[in-house]
Amino acid sequence: MLKAISDTEWWDELKGMLSNHSLLELDVSLAKMTTFGVGGKARYYIEPGSVNDLRIAIEGARDRGKPIFFIGRGSNLLVPDEGFNGMIVRLNRKYWRGISSEADGRIYAGGGARLKEICRVACKLGLSGFEFLEGIPGTLGGGLAMNAGAMGSRIFDLIEEVEFIRYDGELKKERRDWFQVGYRECRELENSVVLSAILRADTEEVERTIKEKLEHFARERKKSQPGGRNAGCIFKNPAGEYTGQIIDELGLKGRRVGGAEISNLHGNFIVNRGNATCADVIALIKDVREEVRRNRGIDLRPEVLLLGRDWDEVL
Repeated sequence: MLKAISDTEWWDELKGMLSNHSLLELDVSLAKMTTFGVGGKARYYIEPGSVNDLRIAIEGARDRGKPIFFIGRGSNLLVPDEGFNGMIVRLNRKYWRGISSEADGRIYAGGGARLKEICRVACKLGLSGFEFLEGIPGTLGGGLAMNAGAMGSRIFDLIEEVEFIRYDGELKKERRDWFQVGYRECRELENSVVLSAILRADTEEVERTIKEKLEHFARERKKSQPGGRNAGCIFKNPAGEYTGQIIDELGLKGRRVGGAEISNLHGNFIVNRGNATCADVIALIKDVREEVRRNRGIDLRPEVLLLGRDWDEVL
């Protein structure tokens, strides 16, 4: 693509290169696509309808010098108020959301499949070990990128194989032992997007027993985690400690900046009370970090992602 053409001409050209199974829009609100419900617009937004369309979109953004970011359910994402002057790619078409049963207690899932739906399918198949996914409001791709977890389990515990594409267009398929995953991170998937994965069950159990586990997890989550608009845990847990407990012990629950408030139910959650801005959330994050650093000597690191920015730039 020639850089001499205008951005409008480039966008129109890109549209013409993609199939009619893809969705392309300009100036799309991202607040409605995140569980936090704050932030501005994406200048360019694409839902590719196939792997080929995805490759064309990635190549187009790269050649034009546009930053690119992939979102799933937007459950661990904070969008700046000024938005994102780049390309947002979302694997939201039917092509990416498939889930099917494979041999020997395995499940195939597309990168855009919802974790709750994977859990539901596993339950019906009598496959155990997927129950913790029920409480994670994200997609498979997003969950793998951050090694999402709950109730003492992590998503990579279930993985047998992952197919993904790098931002440079390289298509890869790797087994679980190739990935060096850590707490809330998978460095091998940085600058990549998950296309699909094969997940395997720990054991097989009757559907009733699995449902009992799901109900237990749901009760525990309801007791310990707030509802409403939030992005899940805001900070990573320091080694050997729990951030929520630290915030509780420092009496910070209920502290508020604008429309952003530290949950009274769980100290590591910030809740949007209806009119929060990204600036409110960042100010509250700074406030909490300063209090914890001054009183405990701990430097809390955000777990939630800040779109288009590095946290070190703003903290």
